Formats: sequence, structure tokens, C-alpha cells
Amino acid sequence: MAQSVTVPAIRSRKRRRGDEPIVMLTAYDTPGARIADSGGVDIILVGDSLANVVLGHRDTLQVDVTVMAHHVAAVARAEPRALVVGDMPWMSYHVSTEDTVRNGATLVRAGAEAVKLEGGRQRAAMVEALVSAEIPVVGHLGLTPQSVHAMGGYRVQAKEAAAAEALFVDAKALESAGCFALVLEGVPDVVASRVTDELDIPTIGIGAGAACDGQVLVFHDVLGLGDGNYPKFVRRYAELGAAATEAILAWAADVRTGAFPSEDETYHLPG
Repeated sequence: MAQSVTVPAIRSRKRRRGDEPIVMLTAYDTPGARIADSGGVDIILVGDSLANVVLGHRDTLQVDVTVMAHHVAAVARAEPRALVVGDMPWMSYHVSTEDTVRNGATLVRAGAEAVKLEGGRQRAAMVEALVSAEIPVVGHLGLTPQSVHAMGGYRVQAKEAAAAEALFVDAKALESAGCFALVLEGVPDVVASRVTDELDIPTIGIGAGAACDGQVLVFHDVLGLGDGNYPKFVRRYAELGAAATEAILAWAADVRTGAFPSEDETYHLPG
């Protein structure tokens, strides 16, 4: 049986030392987690992106800790080799350190082996509190979806020199606070490259270029299960949405013509 991926194992991986890039993929339920784990990913992120891609909301602000714990538990039941990281949703780590630790513990009890939260220096105290409670933390900088209203939409961040410098300071602060990895989303490649070079913890990019220590994408985007509005940084490796529609059309046609069920698909009395 393959050895499980651990927090220390991820923390030690840096491409500049010759380590293999980290592969992170989202998953939100047991079948998705099994597929991701069978595909050999290192980290399964139970992302608050489930609000968009699973529950049909227009942003990630509509899910709370109860919803996240429900989906973390579903992923954990797959017993993956990959490290399970649960997203801390909006307003679950913004009020107090006590509230933050309590909510982080809820995700850990549901099956998460680490949590992820968004924001820089202003979240350092929350990261320190979680780490002090033995809850490992992944940071997230750049395009932070929970800040969609403050940012004025989903826009590439750190394009100006001052903003890039602020992001760098934030990254160092999160590392000092105890994060074991850092997601960089929607930032120019040169900015992500500098952060990656300067940090001792690994960076995991999404729309941040090829210099990061790893990459993350959304399960539904990789497999072509989205609504068709894919970001620039997405590469689709399958079109399962189209294939599933074709399969259901074929089954519906067989039902309507009487071709389904066949004799082989029907139970009979012994005779």
C-alpha cells in the first residue's frame, strides 16, 4: 500500500532542491476523491469552490463551516493516500483567534489533515493560533475569491510594483506565522517566481505561471465538467460533461424505444 502524503513531506518539497512538483486537485465527495487519488495527486483540496461548481452559487461566500465539514467528511471517507486539506470558508477565521481555532477543529474532526485560509499579514495571528493548536495551515495570496467584492471582481493581482511588494511581504509573514505551503492565485509569473525563490515553504500556483513548486486546479475544470466559462489558466484533459450528456441521451432513447431494459437486465421467476 502506498505511503500517505503528510504535512512534513509537503513542506519539504522545493523544486530548487530538485524535488518533484506538487500536484493538488480539488474534490468535494467520495467518488471525486477516489478518482483524484487514483490519479496520483499529492493533495486533495476540499475547496470552497464547491459553492460555484457543485452548489451553483455565483461566488464562494455562500458556504459556511457546516457545509465545508459535510464535504470534507465525504472526501475523507475515500481514505485517500493524498493529503486532505479543507478550505476555511468566509467569516470562519475573521472574528477572533478562538473562533478560528474552533472552526479549524471542526474541519479536522470531519477528516481534514490541514486547513487553508486566504489573506496575508492580517491573518498572521489566525495562522499562529491554528498552528499552536496543532492544525497545519496552507496560506492563499493573490486573487483570493473570498475578497471578490473588495477586489471588484475576479482580477489578476499584484500587477503593479507596490502591490507585488505587498504580496511578497504577506508571503513572508504567512511563512513566519507557520504556514507549511502557500497557494498563489492569479498573479503574474515573475511575481510568483520571486515569492517561490524567497520562501522556504513550497508555493502552489493557479494562474501563477510555471515557476511555482506545484500546481492546483479545480476537478470539474480539468475534466470538462464546468459550465464552459473556464479561466485562461485552465487546461481541460477530458470533456466528461459532453460524454455524460451523450450517454444519458442514448439511455433515454433506449427507454423510449423499449430497448432498455433487455431480457438480460430483467429479473425473472425461476422456471
